[in-house]
Amino acid sequence: MRARYAAFATGTVDFLKDSLLPGTRDDFDRDGALEWSRSSDWTGLEIRRTEAGGEADDEGQVEFLASFRMGGEDRVHHETGHFRKLEGRWYYADGASGQGTRHVEKIGRNDPCPCGSGKKYKKCCGTRA
Repeated sequence: MRARYAAFATGTVDFLKDSLLPGTRDDFDRDGALEWSRSSDWTGLEIRRTEAGGEADDEGQVEFLASFRMGGEDRVHHETGHFRKLEGRWYYADGASGQGTRHVEKIGRNDPCPCGSGKKYKKCCGTRA
């Protein structure tokens, strides 16, 4: 989880795609992830809870808060991420946040913003200066 947060903070979006569970990468929006990464100042990661995910486990969960500043506003993305280990490597399988589980369709301008702000995408992360 920390590596994925660091990838958002540094704009290393290819790592974000590569760390997705194989078979779930087709819907990855590289341009959207890069835009979110670049338009945000990532200010902290708080791990709230972990379940399993140890060396002997094949699955695990991490509840986390990713703090960032975007458009002059402080924001927090709160999610419980589900991870799976394949051939000794951990992958992000899916996650649930206030907006629900990760979806495969692209975000529309009038859809809820994936950052969890409760605003429409066009009035939140979809606005670019």
